[in-house]
Amino acid sequence: MKLERTLWHPVALAHAVGASPAAATLLGEDLVLWRDAAGRAHAWMDQCPHRGARLSLGRVARGELECPYHGWRFEAGGQCTHIPAVPDFKPGPRHCARAYDAREAYGMVWVRLATPENEARPIHDLPAFAAEAEPRLRKTTSGPYVVNASAPRIIENFLDMAHFGHVHEGWLGSRAHTAIPPYEVRPTPRGVLATGCLAWQPRSSIHAESGAQVEYTYEVTAPYMAVLTKVPEAGSTAIDGMNEAIAMFVCPVTEETSVAWTRMAMNDFDSPDARLIDFQDTIFGQDRPVLESQRPKRLPLAPDAEVHSAADRISSAYRRYLRDSGITFGVIP
Repeated sequence: MKLERTLWHPVALAHAVGASPAAATLLGEDLVLWRDAAGRAHAWMDQCPHRGARLSLGRVARGELECPYHGWRFEAGGQCTHIPAVPDFKPGPRHCARAYDAREAYGMVWVRLATPENEARPIHDLPAFAAEAEPRLRKTTSGPYVVNASAPRIIENFLDMAHFGHVHEGWLGSRAHTAIPPYEVRPTPRGVLATGCLAWQPRSSIHAESGAQVEYTYEVTAPYMAVLTKVPEAGSTAIDGMNEAIAMFVCPVTEETSVAWTRMAMNDFDSPDARLIDFQDTIFGQDRPVLESQRPKRLPLAPDAEVHSAADRISSAYRRYLRDSGITFGVIP
């Protein structure tokens, strides 16, 4: 069993899974997402066990998922309850859709395709985003961003400060301030943590009118997820003890294609959602063409596969974490 199938992955915004079935793809597997009469989210293989039609083309009727081809209906656990062509027949265990584990967190629906043999490993936990639990921070999500790039390439880009002055000039960086001072990196039970990360930014926040040296903490909390925490600037109106945080959630669709979202936990309660999302849309829009240009598309993990600099300490640590964890999807071992 591939490790990636036993991990929790984001597949859709929770509010995007509503009264009608929705299609998604995870690790090359087509899924149908839907909600039962109680509002619980479910994720199944997008294939009717009868004649293989896509269940995502069907409908939800009386809290059950109905196949678009012959109208077979399936209850929340996947068992077929009704076959219109033979209404008196009681479907048996083989008349069952293939269901996967699904749960909601951080405004997303998360799915895993297989149950791990040892759930005690931290890698099998739902990826951590501590800021979500802080009620004094405002939460909003941008995306989905469909990208022709592997999930690890997207996470590595999120962790990279050295590209700010080139890819995000005038927004997150400046060509006149591209030096990255040394920072600390260490492994954690969940992944990798980098502290003391300093970068000069011409717009240190959405409201900033002048540049400033900004300090970040970066944490990889799962193979395809990372969190950026901003240390408040002196004299800012930040809530004491509450640091703004942005999480990058990536769904590995195929080895070389992905869907990404950013989940923001902010102390900005004045800007409309559209302004916060537009800012993230702009930043990701600048990243996308570079991400899609990278070759190879999958992230190479061999230390000598690509050359490195001292500014790449977190990137190198992330690659070691993926290799040591046994991740094979989206990477070149």
